[in-house]
Amino acid sequence: MNKTDINNLSKYAKPINLVEVHYAQTGDSKKTNNLGMREMQAKAFEARTAQYLLLKAPPASGKSRALMFIALDKLANQYIKKVIVAVPERSIGNSFSPTELVKYGFFFNWEPNQKYNLCTPGSDKSKVQAFLNFLISNEQILICTHATLRFAFEGLDEKDLNGCLLAIDEFHHVSAEEDNRLGEVIRNVMQKSNAHIIAMTGSYFRGDNIPVLLPDDEAKFSKVTYNYYDQLNGYEHLKSLGIGYHFYQGRYYKKQPDRDVSALEEILDENLKTIIHIPSVNSAESSKQKYEEVSHVIDCIGELEYQDNETGILYVKSKRSGRILKIADLVNDIPRDRDKVVAYLRGISSPDDIDMIIALGMAKEGFDWPFCEHALTIGYRGSLTEIIQIIGRATRDSENKTHAQFTNLIAQPDAVDDDVKLAVNNMLKAITASLLMEQVLAPNFKFKPKFPDNDDDNDVENTIHIKGFKLPTSQRAKDIIESDLNDLKAKILQDDTMLKAMPGNLEPEIINTVLIPKIIREVYPDLSEDDVEAIRQYVVVDSVIKNSTIEEQGNKKFIRMAGSFVNIDDIHIDLIDTINPFQKAFEILSKSVTTSVLRAIQDTIAVSKIDMTEEEAILLWPKIKEWVAKTGEQPSIQSFDPKEQRMAQALIFLREEKRKRMQNG
Repeated sequence: MNKTDINNLSKYAKPINLVEVHYAQTGDSKKTNNLGMREMQAKAFEARTAQYLLLKAPPASGKSRALMFIALDKLANQYIKKVIVAVPERSIGNSFSPTELVKYGFFFNWEPNQKYNLCTPGSDKSKVQAFLNFLISNEQILICTHATLRFAFEGLDEKDLNGCLLAIDEFHHVSAEEDNRLGEVIRNVMQKSNAHIIAMTGSYFRGDNIPVLLPDDEAKFSKVTYNYYDQLNGYEHLKSLGIGYHFYQGRYYKKQPDRDVSALEEILDENLKTIIHIPSVNSAESSKQKYEEVSHVIDCIGELEYQDNETGILYVKSKRSGRILKIADLVNDIPRDRDKVVAYLRGISSPDDIDMIIALGMAKEGFDWPFCEHALTIGYRGSLTEIIQIIGRATRDSENKTHAQFTNLIAQPDAVDDDVKLAVNNMLKAITASLLMEQVLAPNFKFKPKFPDNDDDNDVENTIHIKGFKLPTSQRAKDIIESDLNDLKAKILQDDTMLKAMPGNLEPEIINTVLIPKIIREVYPDLSEDDVEAIRQYVVVDSVIKNSTIEEQGNKKFIRMAGSFVNIDDIHIDLIDTINPFQKAFEILSKSVTTSVLRAIQDTIAVSKIDMTEEEAILLWPKIKEWVAKTGEQPSIQSFDPKEQRMAQALIFLREEKRKRMQNG
């Protein structure tokens, strides 16, 4: 290595953080009550008698133990005779191992017979037989994978689950799609047995525009939602979380143009406990050979010294510091090799036990490495659910860290690259993941209409009164606002038209009053127009407020929204509708990438035309008249300004509509 290389390796690049959240370290979310329950677990336990319970809570909030409390109560005090826990990966089954609860104040310990822990090596056939044996045995608790549950149901009648509790961990693996076998199992159990169901997930949306449950089935579930912000704000050690990006050209593990190191070497800080998620083998970022991909990553870090035969851990000499790093390879899916590594990881008790983990499908859900400080993901993940799960790997509270970091290493759009459209779409989707996480991680507010007689009510904590604000009328709409707001935002942010509109290509009023209600109607076709409008307002107001800052001056509060400083008593829904709630991330990004990259983004969006509706064209007409009065010219379709282009498109649309009406007149 020459001197230039060494100098280039001496400093790490900082990711472009689009989100930076700071926490108060109250310790509240880790405190326990007299039954040994943390805040979220106590909230879930209050709903223990529900036949169908949906528990939505962030990673590390204690969902596994919450299930134990509820399941043990159902076995002791309700008519439930057996408990079946299904997890997506064998490694997650460890979360439901025997657990002492009595010494912390609860009435019973969680004591599953290890004979019926089917999250162990072995054939699917033998596990299915063990599952069937369990149903006719005297044992009360079984732990298995989603796959074992699916296979077992090929030989079961749903009534065989009468008197059982079926608990599904990481419930977003279920889908309302007909060919989703796990979804079919859940539907049939609900329709044809009296079984109880507990569904647990850190993120209820799937990320593929397919609902988890059909509306009629979902309505049967009692929902317990625990706020992500409250969880992290209630930690003892974690002070901040950053969500950001780093860009590369060509291959992430090869030297970058004009630089002597790869993008991975630039962004990978060996002093941080890191999980590296390599690209999906089906993605453009992948070399298509996952084992070679691991070798590329190792080469970027340093030189492999040896692999421990007993644990499977790799010992790699760092090219930066010369120290030996302990690295776990979870990409290797040969059962004998992976089982060694997983067994070692289960036993780690200090930060020194492992330095990095390289993963592909594992180490995303339910995987517990509290010491992890940095979740580094290479290539865009198509599912927002997957991104939230990955971020959750780094947000455990631990004495060794005060900051947690998620970095997405993604390909930089290049105007001369054949794959520029794919790269632009990936970048836009990556930004929407940040936008969603910013919404999820911000403190919650409540919004009410502002009337002259409720001025004194403004002092209620986190309650903001807004002129012109509408409240929902149906219980269904109230439940959506209470429990499903972030899931709805995820669907809005994933919409193709929204992706093209958000970087300032449509007027904020069009985004807020045309696109968002259209998506709400598609997601919830059963809602009245009044409830669609109430939910739309709540989504827009919540998004704008969470992107703003509230400051006190004297005895008055002011809110800074999109550069404006407004007295909080004077906020009107019409003012909020003029603000693009998702603009901030794009403004940060525009300062961090080159003008050629920004041009590539705009050109790609311009080519993929955003459809014009009559509603949008009518809303733009006053702006068109204002433009003509100000400039003396009509807006040009050839303009480089996307808003001027859009007004020109609206003008063409309106002229065409007028021509059609005169023709038919």
